[in-house]
Amino acid sequence: MASLTGKTVLITGALGTIGRSLVQRYGQEGARVIASDRPDAEGVDEILRDLATDARYFGADLNKLADLEAAVAQLADEVNGVDILVNNAAFVVNKPHEEFSIGEYEEEVRVNSTAAFVLARACSRHMKQKMYGKIINLTSLTLNGNWEGFVPYVASKGAMYGLVKSLARELGKYNITVNGISPGAVVSAAEWRHFGDKREAYHQWILERQSIKRRIEPVDIANLSVFLSGPQADVISGQDVHCDGGW
Repeated sequence: MASLTGKTVLITGALGTIGRSLVQRYGQEGARVIASDRPDAEGVDEILRDLATDARYFGADLNKLADLEAAVAQLADEVNGVDILVNNAAFVVNKPHEEFSIGEYEEEVRVNSTAAFVLARACSRHMKQKMYGKIINLTSLTLNGNWEGFVPYVASKGAMYGLVKSLARELGKYNITVNGISPGAVVSAAEWRHFGDKREAYHQWILERQSIKRRIEPVDIANLSVFLSGPQADVISGQDVHCDGGW
């Protein structure tokens, strides 16, 4: 029997690079997958079919927090509770901090971390009733401080780490674990588009800084998330686990 058979998992950012691997791996482990991403996303049915899963799609705007909380609370009622919440959704803008408007800063923090708080609050009601739950927040390698031009993003990921520590303490009495995963430089189509003809130099720059001399793949993050969601990790909570090849 797969390790997560009978469990319902809600995955945000499900159509992104890491999100797709999360959807696929949780499906392989027998979980009932609710894949969440933008309400206006195109080609959802085809994407999920390519991932070989019958995941249900849940369009959600992480910018509209009140609407988000109400929608997720209703969703949780419909499925008799979300057992596992994976807060994976995020976006990043790269430019000097002086060039960010207050509105741009607030939006990045709102989508990347405040939405995770709202989702955890909406899902934890059923988790408390069941005396069972797993919450996983995607943090970031950028918290090591070695990156420039990502101030709102890094601040939002610092908030995600804070949620891990504080929610783990509050929810532990209900047998709910809360953990973070800090990915390294994961291979993605976006990085190749971003770096253009410098992509090979970027690739080598990453490998020079990792102890393990291969790039981190999306499935590496998904495998760790599945482990933290399973019974083998029932007493692991309040941790931020680095999956970065030994940066």
